[in-house]
Amino acid sequence: MISAEVDERFMHEALKEAGYAADGDEVPVGAVIVCRGRIIGRGHNMTETLHDPTAHAEMIAITAATEAMGGKYLNDCTLYVTVEPCPMCAGALAWSQIGRVVYGALDPKRGFSLYSPSLMHPKTEITAGVLAEECGEIVSEFFRNKRK
Repeated sequence: MISAEVDERFMHEALKEAGYAADGDEVPVGAVIVCRGRIIGRGHNMTETLHDPTAHAEMIAITAATEAMGGKYLNDCTLYVTVEPCPMCAGALAWSQIGRVVYGALDPKRGFSLYSPSLMHPKTEITAGVLAEECGEIVSEFFRNKRK
């Protein structure tokens, strides 16, 4: 059983990644993948920078983590992401067979939880709402500034 303190510590790391996205004028979503207490993959949105609609934080973190693991499966790993994964990312996470997904803010318009049956792997554990307010605020602030 992972403690709430551990989840918050790694979500703060994901928030740092979201800050890097914001600094690059990207939608501020950040992700880290943790295995046995160690971060093995990091990512933040880079869709504008790379001109690639698939360059979501989760996708970049998955690529880094599978490289670190030397294989495509992440069964013993946890993804921490600041915003609920979209269907594309949920599908990639399912293919990686990630053990656990922890996310901060809900995405009521594009989140994977809108779909039933779930797009995640059946064995993947989901924890929602970790530092939800902080995770949601960074995105809200980004779009408020865009509208100015």
